Amino acid sequence: MNFKDTISLSYKTIKTNKLRTGITVTIIALGICALIWFLTAIAAASTSLTASFSTMGANAFSIRFKERNIRFGGGNNNNTKKTSKSNLKQKQSNTGKIITYEEAKEFKERYQFPATVSLAIGGVGNVIVNTGNKKTNPEIRVLGGDENYLELNGYKIAYGRNVLSTEVESGRSICMLGSSVAEKLFPGNTSKAIDKIVKVDQIPYRVIAVLEDKGSSAFFNTGKVVFTSYNNIRRLYPAANTSFTIGVMVNDLKLMDAAIGEAKGAFRPVRKLDVKEEDNFYI
Repeated sequence: MNFKDTISLSYKTIKTNKLRTGITVTIIALGICALIWFLTAIAAASTSLTASFSTMGANAFSIRFKERNIRFGGGNNNNTKKTSKSNLKQKQSNTGKIITYEEAKEFKERYQFPATVSLAIGGVGNVIVNTGNKKTNPEIRVLGGDENYLELNGYKIAYGRNVLSTEVESGRSICMLGSSVAEKLFPGNTSKAIDKIVKVDQIPYRVIAVLEDKGSSAFFNTGKVVFTSYNNIRRLYPAANTSFTIGVMVNDLKLMDAAIGEAKGAFRPVRKLDVKEEDNFYI
Protein backbone atom coordinates (compact mmCIF):
# COMPACT_ATOMS: atom_id res chain seq x y z
CA MET A 1 0.00 0.00 0.00
CA ASN A 2 1.50 3.29 -1.11
CA PHE A 3 1.14 6.71 0.51
CA LYS A 4 -1.83 7.71 -1.70
CA ASP A 5 -3.75 4.58 -0.70
CA THR A 6 -3.02 5.25 2.97
CA ILE A 7 -4.41 8.79 2.75
CA SER A 8 -7.47 7.56 0.89
CA LEU A 9 -8.16 4.85 3.46
CA SER A 10 -7.74 7.31 6.31
CA TYR A 11 -10.15 9.76 4.72
CA LYS A 12 -12.78 7.04 4.21
CA THR A 13 -12.38 5.87 7.80
CA ILE A 14 -12.84 9.39 9.14
CA LYS A 15 -15.85 9.97 6.88
CA THR A 16 -17.58 6.80 8.02
CA ASN A 17 -16.77 7.35 11.72
CA LYS A 18 -17.49 11.04 12.17
CA LEU A 19 -18.62 10.73 15.80
CA ARG A 20 -15.59 8.73 16.91
CA THR A 21 -13.28 11.11 15.03
CA GLY A 22 -14.93 14.13 16.59
CA ILE A 23 -14.61 12.70 20.09
CA THR A 24 -10.94 11.80 19.53
CA VAL A 25 -10.07 15.24 18.16
CA THR A 26 -11.92 16.92 21.03
CA ILE A 27 -10.08 14.84 23.63
CA ILE A 28 -6.71 15.65 22.04
CA ALA A 29 -7.56 19.37 21.87
CA LEU A 30 -8.70 19.41 25.49
CA GLY A 31 -5.56 17.57 26.55
CA ILE A 32 -3.31 20.09 24.82
CA CYS A 33 -5.27 23.01 26.32
CA ALA A 34 -5.10 21.43 29.77
CA LEU A 35 -1.35 20.93 29.45
CA ILE A 36 -0.82 24.55 28.41
CA TRP A 37 -3.01 25.76 31.28
CA PHE A 38 -1.19 23.51 33.75
CA LEU A 39 2.25 24.76 32.68
CA THR A 40 1.06 28.37 32.84
CA ALA A 41 -0.39 27.81 36.33
CA ILE A 42 2.89 26.28 37.53
CA ALA A 43 4.87 29.25 36.20
CA ALA A 44 2.47 31.71 37.85
CA ALA A 45 2.54 29.82 41.14
CA SER A 46 6.32 29.72 41.06
CA THR A 47 6.50 33.47 40.53
CA SER A 48 3.98 34.10 43.31
CA LEU A 49 5.75 31.74 45.70
CA THR A 50 9.11 33.36 45.03
CA ALA A 51 7.59 36.78 45.72
CA SER A 52 6.03 35.48 48.94
CA PHE A 53 9.30 33.93 50.08
CA SER A 54 11.01 37.22 49.31
CA THR A 55 8.52 39.06 51.52
CA MET A 56 9.01 36.56 54.34
CA GLY A 57 12.76 36.86 54.08
CA ALA A 58 13.35 33.40 52.60
CA ASN A 59 15.77 34.91 50.09
CA ALA A 60 17.77 36.49 52.89
CA PHE A 61 20.03 35.32 55.68
CA SER A 62 21.45 36.91 58.79
CA ILE A 63 24.82 36.81 60.51
CA ARG A 64 24.82 36.71 64.32
CA PHE A 65 27.49 36.19 66.92
CA LYS A 66 27.92 32.76 68.49
CA GLU A 67 27.00 32.74 72.16
CA ARG A 68 29.29 31.12 74.67
CA ASN A 69 27.90 27.99 76.33
CA ILE A 70 27.49 28.43 80.08
CA ARG A 71 28.65 25.45 82.12
CA PHE A 72 27.57 24.89 85.71
CA GLY A 73 29.54 22.96 88.28
CA GLY A 74 33.19 22.05 88.24
CA GLY A 75 35.62 21.91 85.41
CA ASN A 76 38.43 24.09 84.26
CA ASN A 77 37.97 27.35 82.40
CA ASN A 78 41.10 27.23 80.33
CA ASN A 79 41.27 28.31 76.73
CA THR A 80 41.26 24.77 75.28
CA LYS A 81 40.67 24.29 71.61
CA LYS A 82 37.94 21.86 70.66
CA THR A 83 37.77 20.19 67.30
CA SER A 84 34.43 20.30 65.49
CA LYS A 85 33.00 17.86 62.99
CA SER A 86 34.51 19.98 60.21
CA ASN A 87 37.98 19.40 61.77
CA LEU A 88 38.24 23.11 62.53
CA LYS A 89 39.27 24.15 66.03
CA GLN A 90 37.38 26.65 68.13
CA LYS A 91 38.92 28.73 70.90
CA GLN A 92 36.69 29.13 73.92
CA SER A 93 37.80 32.78 74.10
CA ASN A 94 36.47 33.35 70.58
CA THR A 95 32.88 32.46 71.43
CA GLY A 96 30.56 35.00 72.98
CA LYS A 97 32.19 37.89 71.13
CA ILE A 98 29.53 40.30 69.95
CA ILE A 99 29.55 41.75 66.44
CA THR A 100 30.65 45.33 66.93
CA TYR A 101 29.65 48.37 64.90
CA GLU A 102 33.13 48.50 63.37
CA GLU A 103 32.99 44.83 62.33
CA ALA A 104 29.54 45.20 60.80
CA LYS A 105 30.62 48.26 58.81
CA GLU A 106 33.80 46.54 57.63
CA PHE A 107 31.83 43.51 56.46
CA LYS A 108 29.50 45.74 54.46
CA GLU A 109 32.51 47.35 52.77
CA ARG A 110 34.22 44.01 52.06
CA TYR A 111 31.17 42.13 50.78
CA GLN A 112 31.20 42.39 46.98
CA PHE A 113 28.48 39.86 46.13
CA PRO A 114 25.47 41.31 44.21
CA ALA A 115 23.14 41.53 47.20
CA THR A 116 21.56 44.02 49.59
CA VAL A 117 23.20 44.31 53.01
CA SER A 118 21.51 45.68 56.11
CA LEU A 119 22.88 46.40 59.58
CA ALA A 120 20.64 46.27 62.64
CA ILE A 121 20.86 46.33 66.39
CA GLY A 122 18.45 45.26 69.08
CA GLY A 123 17.11 48.11 71.16
CA VAL A 124 14.86 47.79 74.17
CA GLY A 125 11.65 45.94 74.84
CA ASN A 126 8.51 46.45 76.90
CA VAL A 127 8.46 50.23 76.48
CA ILE A 128 5.52 52.63 76.39
CA VAL A 129 4.90 54.88 73.39
CA ASN A 130 2.63 57.86 73.93
CA THR A 131 1.40 61.09 72.39
CA GLY A 132 -1.00 63.51 74.04
CA ASN A 133 -3.41 61.52 76.20
CA LYS A 134 -3.00 58.27 74.27
CA LYS A 135 -0.43 55.63 75.06
CA THR A 136 0.32 51.98 74.39
CA ASN A 137 0.75 49.18 76.86
CA PRO A 138 4.34 48.51 78.00
CA GLU A 139 4.87 45.87 75.31
CA ILE A 140 6.49 47.76 72.43
CA ARG A 141 9.86 46.73 71.01
CA VAL A 142 12.30 49.40 69.78
CA LEU A 143 14.70 48.28 67.03
CA GLY A 144 17.46 50.08 65.16
CA GLY A 145 18.33 49.49 61.52
CA ASP A 146 19.42 51.22 58.34
CA GLU A 147 17.81 52.21 55.06
CA ASN A 148 17.70 48.55 53.90
CA TYR A 149 16.20 47.06 57.05
CA LEU A 150 12.54 47.23 56.04
CA GLU A 151 13.13 45.57 52.67
CA LEU A 152 15.14 42.70 54.15
CA ASN A 153 12.51 42.00 56.79
CA GLY A 154 9.45 42.20 54.56
CA TYR A 155 8.00 45.46 55.89
CA LYS A 156 6.19 47.92 53.63
CA ILE A 157 5.44 51.57 54.25
CA ALA A 158 1.77 52.54 54.41
CA TYR A 159 2.36 56.27 54.88
CA GLY A 160 5.46 58.43 54.91
CA ARG A 161 8.97 57.54 53.83
CA ASN A 162 11.92 55.33 54.68
CA VAL A 163 14.84 56.43 56.82
CA LEU A 164 17.68 58.08 54.86
CA SER A 165 21.31 56.97 55.01
CA THR A 166 22.24 60.44 56.30
CA GLU A 167 19.73 60.02 59.14
CA VAL A 168 21.23 56.63 59.94
CA GLU A 169 24.71 58.13 60.19
CA SER A 170 23.60 61.14 62.25
CA GLY A 171 21.40 59.12 64.60
CA ARG A 172 18.53 61.61 64.40
CA SER A 173 15.54 60.98 66.64
CA ILE A 174 13.14 59.91 63.90
CA CYS A 175 11.04 56.76 63.94
CA MET A 176 8.68 54.53 61.97
CA LEU A 177 5.66 53.14 63.79
CA GLY A 178 4.39 49.59 63.50
CA SER A 179 0.75 49.26 62.48
CA SER A 180 -0.50 48.35 65.98
CA VAL A 181 1.32 51.27 67.58
CA ALA A 182 0.00 53.75 65.01
CA GLU A 183 -3.57 52.49 65.38
CA LYS A 184 -3.37 52.81 69.17
CA LEU A 185 -2.04 56.38 69.10
CA PHE A 186 -3.94 57.63 66.02
CA PRO A 187 -7.11 55.51 65.85
CA GLY A 188 -9.15 55.67 62.67
CA ASN A 189 -6.57 57.52 60.59
CA THR A 190 -2.98 56.43 61.10
CA SER A 191 -1.78 58.74 58.33
CA LYS A 192 -2.13 61.58 60.86
CA ALA A 193 0.93 60.19 62.62
CA ILE A 194 3.28 61.53 59.95
CA ASP A 195 5.46 64.40 61.20
CA LYS A 196 3.99 64.17 64.71
CA ILE A 197 6.09 63.91 67.85
CA VAL A 198 5.67 60.76 69.93
CA LYS A 199 7.52 59.77 73.07
CA VAL A 200 9.20 56.39 73.04
CA ASP A 201 10.26 55.42 76.55
CA GLN A 202 9.90 59.15 77.39
CA ILE A 203 12.27 60.13 74.55
CA PRO A 204 10.72 62.37 71.84
CA TYR A 205 10.81 61.12 68.24
CA ARG A 206 9.45 62.58 65.03
CA VAL A 207 7.36 60.07 63.06
CA ILE A 208 8.41 59.72 59.41
CA ALA A 209 6.44 56.58 58.49
CA VAL A 210 3.67 54.19 59.41
CA LEU A 211 4.20 50.57 58.36
CA GLU A 212 1.66 48.22 56.85
CA ASP A 213 0.30 45.35 58.91
CA LYS A 214 2.57 42.36 58.40
CA GLY A 215 0.72 39.90 60.59
CA SER A 216 1.92 38.19 63.74
CA SER A 217 3.34 34.91 64.94
CA ALA A 218 3.00 33.08 68.22
CA PHE A 219 6.23 34.70 69.41
CA PHE A 220 6.26 38.19 67.92
CA ASN A 221 3.69 40.82 67.01
CA THR A 222 5.23 42.62 64.05
CA GLY A 223 2.92 45.59 64.52
CA LYS A 224 4.02 46.34 68.08
CA VAL A 225 7.37 47.80 67.09
CA VAL A 226 9.05 51.15 66.61
CA PHE A 227 11.96 51.40 64.18
CA THR A 228 14.70 53.99 64.30
CA SER A 229 18.32 54.06 63.11
CA TYR A 230 20.98 51.87 64.69
CA ASN A 231 23.08 54.93 65.54
CA ASN A 232 20.13 56.39 67.43
CA ILE A 233 19.95 53.19 69.48
CA ARG A 234 23.70 53.33 70.08
CA ARG A 235 23.44 56.95 71.20
CA LEU A 236 20.42 56.68 73.48
CA TYR A 237 20.72 53.09 74.70
CA PRO A 238 24.46 52.47 75.01
CA ALA A 239 24.93 48.89 76.13
CA ALA A 240 28.30 47.19 76.11
CA ASN A 241 26.89 43.75 75.28
CA THR A 242 24.63 44.78 72.38
CA SER A 243 25.58 42.95 69.20
CA PHE A 244 24.87 43.94 65.62
CA THR A 245 23.01 41.64 63.26
CA ILE A 246 23.96 41.67 59.59
CA GLY A 247 21.27 40.87 57.03
CA VAL A 248 21.95 39.91 53.41
CA MET A 249 19.29 39.55 50.70
CA VAL A 250 19.78 38.14 47.20
CA ASN A 251 17.44 38.70 44.27
CA ASP A 252 17.47 35.05 43.20
CA LEU A 253 17.08 32.11 45.59
CA LYS A 254 19.47 30.12 43.40
CA LEU A 255 22.27 32.48 44.47
CA MET A 256 21.75 31.82 48.18
CA ASP A 257 24.51 29.23 48.67
CA ALA A 258 27.03 31.33 46.77
CA ALA A 259 26.05 34.42 48.76
CA ILE A 260 26.48 32.56 52.07
CA GLY A 261 29.89 31.25 51.03
CA GLU A 262 31.00 34.73 50.01
CA ALA A 263 29.73 36.13 53.31
CA LYS A 264 31.74 33.61 55.33
CA GLY A 265 34.85 34.41 53.32
CA ALA A 266 34.39 38.14 53.85
CA PHE A 267 33.54 38.01 57.55
CA ARG A 268 36.18 35.60 58.83
CA PRO A 269 39.06 38.09 58.31
CA VAL A 270 36.93 40.79 59.95
CA ARG A 271 36.57 38.54 63.01
CA LYS A 272 40.33 37.82 62.84
CA LEU A 273 39.92 34.06 62.62
CA ASP A 274 42.78 31.77 61.70
CA VAL A 275 42.25 29.41 58.76
CA LYS A 276 42.21 26.47 61.19
CA GLU A 277 39.62 28.03 63.48
CA GLU A 278 35.89 27.46 63.35
CA ASP A 279 33.49 30.36 62.74
CA ASN A 280 32.54 32.30 65.87
CA PHE A 281 29.35 33.50 64.23
CA TYR A 282 26.15 31.95 62.91
CA ILE A 283 24.67 32.26 59.43
